[in-house]
Amino acid sequence: MSRGKTSISKKSSYREIGEFWDAHDLSEFWKQTKPAEFEVDIQTQRMYYPIDSKLSDDILKVARKRGVSPETLINLWISEKIRQEK
Repeated sequence: MSRGKTSISKKSSYREIGEFWDAHDLSEFWKQTKPAEFEVDIQTQRMYYPIDSKLSDDILKVARKRGVSPETLINLWISEKIRQEK
């Protein structure tokens, strides 16, 4: 799991950890916690556009055939089209 870090739950998989925290409240273990500092660098901004359900089904089929996610396929297609339009 994590390198050199211990887990309050003492569980070995993410599923077990999730089940542990579903059944427990952090306040029960608050004295065992330590302050942490970290930086968050959010680079991707997602925009959502409606797509006809039939078109969405077709996108999913093509993406599966190519072995990529629908998101990757759509971004590729849109990038190609924008390059053509410039």
